[in-house]
Amino acid sequence: MIRSDLIVDKAGKLYISGNFWQTKTRIDRLINTYITQEKLSDLLEELPKQFILPKPRPWAKIAWKNINAKEIVGIKQELFLNLIIGIVNTEAPIRGYTQTSRQYLAEIHPDMARFVGGVVGTDSKILELGLWEKEERQHSPALIKTYQQLTGNKCVINPYVPTKYQQKQDTYQDLYRHGLHRIITEYSAVCLYLWLMSQTSGTIQQVFSELLQDEINHMTKFLGFGVWLFPKFKFRNLSSSTAANKLSKKTQFQFLANLSSTFRRMMGVLHWHDWSIAHKLELIYTFIRVFSCLLSWHRTLTREYLEKILGKPELSA
Repeated sequence: MIRSDLIVDKAGKLYISGNFWQTKTRIDRLINTYITQEKLSDLLEELPKQFILPKPRPWAKIAWKNINAKEIVGIKQELFLNLIIGIVNTEAPIRGYTQTSRQYLAEIHPDMARFVGGVVGTDSKILELGLWEKEERQHSPALIKTYQQLTGNKCVINPYVPTKYQQKQDTYQDLYRHGLHRIITEYSAVCLYLWLMSQTSGTIQQVFSELLQDEINHMTKFLGFGVWLFPKFKFRNLSSSTAANKLSKKTQFQFLANLSSTFRRMMGVLHWHDWSIAHKLELIYTFIRVFSCLLSWHRTLTREYLEKILGKPELSA
């Protein structure tokens, strides 16, 4: 069934409770709009400029008062609101995420450390916010506003406690493990926001569009930087890739265990057990399609191209 008062939005034709194939069409349109090789390359190529002059990506003006329940078109409102709370719990502790990443990067690449975590004084006081934090810290307030506009109530949250910096082996192996986890979390956020755009319209969809563009931006920069720093990284085989093939079997097992734990936590946050089979298939399809796009883009990241953008790394693993 197609709504007569709003036929087309950012995802194409708008359906009320569309079936899998109808939603798939909307997801495909969004992916073809937001995740092209040209756009991913443009995002990576601007990274060195942001090392010199960090400038947050501006959001389009959002008419918050226009948000209403009718804009939730493909998912039950109760589940949608539960998803909002779960996402806010994950997004809210951004300071913990940025400072952990900054610590892993500090000795290896100070510019990237500043990009994600800013500048910190000897007393651990934040002297300058990182660009990553400046952009990501807009997410929770935007989601909370959306929730409050839909319900008229405050959004009661219980933020996730991020894992703190832990030096286990040498700095490169520590950064590799942490960086791979960071790419996976950004990739997961991209897929989730894409799917939520396919389930919404109007102003709510616009909110998710802004969140999506931020996550694509960060995922792209982290992935491109990682491939530059770790030349033997193979994106097509995340589970078995190692930093220059130097990570021990024990370390690989620990990574897989952490990845599994992260996935289980994500499913809990998203109330996965309440999802319909169609919605589960839609999200899985989104993960596969986005991964395919990233894999194609990854093949274009030659050493010559990466070093033209970022120079030659002083050290690489």
